[in-house]
Amino acid sequence: MVQDRIKLIAASAFALALGIPIAARAADPIKIAVIAEASSISGIAIPNAAKLAADEINKAGGVDGRMIEIVEYDDHNSAADAVRAFQRASSQDKATAVIASYVSEVVLALEPWAARLKLPMITPGAASNEISIRVHDDYAKNKYTFHGYLTSTAIADSVCDGAKDLLVNGLKVKTAVVMSEDAAWTIPLDEEYLQCLPKIGIKVLDHIRLSPDTTDFTPIFNKIEGEKPDVLVTGISHVGVQPTVQWASQQVPLMMFGVSSQATSSTFWKDTNGATEGVVFQAASVPDVAVTPKTIPFSEAYFKRYGITSAYCGYTAYDQIYYIADAVKRAGSTDPDKVVAALETTDWPGTIGRIQFYGKDDRFTHSIKTGPGFVTGLMLQWHDGNQKTVWPTGVANAKMVFPAFVKVAN
Repeated sequence: MVQDRIKLIAASAFALALGIPIAARAADPIKIAVIAEASSISGIAIPNAAKLAADEINKAGGVDGRMIEIVEYDDHNSAADAVRAFQRASSQDKATAVIASYVSEVVLALEPWAARLKLPMITPGAASNEISIRVHDDYAKNKYTFHGYLTSTAIADSVCDGAKDLLVNGLKVKTAVVMSEDAAWTIPLDEEYLQCLPKIGIKVLDHIRLSPDTTDFTPIFNKIEGEKPDVLVTGISHVGVQPTVQWASQQVPLMMFGVSSQATSSTFWKDTNGATEGVVFQAASVPDVAVTPKTIPFSEAYFKRYGITSAYCGYTAYDQIYYIADAVKRAGSTDPDKVVAALETTDWPGTIGRIQFYGKDDRFTHSIKTGPGFVTGLMLQWHDGNQKTVWPTGVANAKMVFPAFVKVAN
C-alpha cells in the first residue's frame, strides 16, 4: 500500500514536470468495500461474487473508463470488527459504497456509521425488518442504508406461499412446530410465521427459539417429536449444519421445511455428509433455474471460478456491484448524496429478479421490492447431492421426495 502511494506521488510529479494535467492521467478507480464473514458458507459468497462482477465490468471498460476496485474485509462474524472495517473503508480506503454482511446484527451495528460517515451501504443478505424500518423512521439520517435482500417478513410470506401449495394442498399438512435460532432476523420472521401459517391452514403447536450456541439438538428434537406435528418449519442460518446432521442421524420423522441459509450453497451437502437429503428450503435464486436471463450465466461463471455454487447472498452481491456501478454512472459522481439519489431510482434486471427499492413512504424504505414482477421466492430441496426446485410449479424441475425415516402427512 505504501509503495503504491509512493509510485502514485512520483508519477504525479513526473506528469506535472512534463506539463501534463493531473486529470489527463488514468482515472482513479471506484472503490467498493465488501465486509463479510469469510469463514462461513454464506459469507464467503459475498466477496467472491463481488469480485466476479467487478472483473466483468472492468473487462467491459469500467464506468466511463474508471475501473471498479473491490476492497475486502473479513469481519470474523464480529460486529465490532465490522465497524472497524467500515471506518477504515471510509477514512483510509475512500470507498464510494459498502456491501456489508449477511448477519443482521452486523448490519444493524453498521447502520449508524453509514449515517455518521455518509457512506452508502447495501446488505446482500441480512433480513431483519429493522434495517429498512430505521430508514423509514429517520430518513434524513439513515438514507445511506439500503436493504438489498428480502426482509424477514417477506421471507416468511414466501415460505408460507410455498407451504400452502406443497404442504397443505399437496400433502394435507395440518400442524407444525416453528423452530428458529435466536437472532435479530428471526424475530420478525417468527412473528410472520405465527400469523401466516394459520392463515393457510397449518396450526402451530409450538414455537421454539434456540440459542445459536446450541450443539446438542437431541432434547429439542425429542420435545418437538413428542408434540406430533406434521412438519418442522425452520428459521436457521448460523446453526444450519448441526441441527441438519442430528435430524438425519437421529431419524427425526418430520419434514424440515423453511429457511436454512447455509443449505443454499452446494458445499452444504459435503458439510453435512449428505444429511441434508430431503431438506426443503427457501431461496431467491438457484443455479439451474432461469429466474431471470442472468441467473444461470452468473451461476455458471461462479462455479467455473470457485468450484462451488454460490450461496444466496452471492447472487445479491453480484447484482449490487452492477447497480452501484450503474448508480455512479447515472449520478455522474461518487458524491454520497448523489449516489443515494441514483440508487433510489434503481431499475436493474438482476439475477434474482427486477431490482427496485421501496420509497421513503413505505414501511420498508430502501428494501428491495418483492412480489410478481420484482423479486419472489423459490422452495428448493436437496436430492442426492443436488439442489432441486420444487416450487413454484412453473419453474419446478422436481417433486418433493423425503428420506424413508420422514413421516409424510398425506
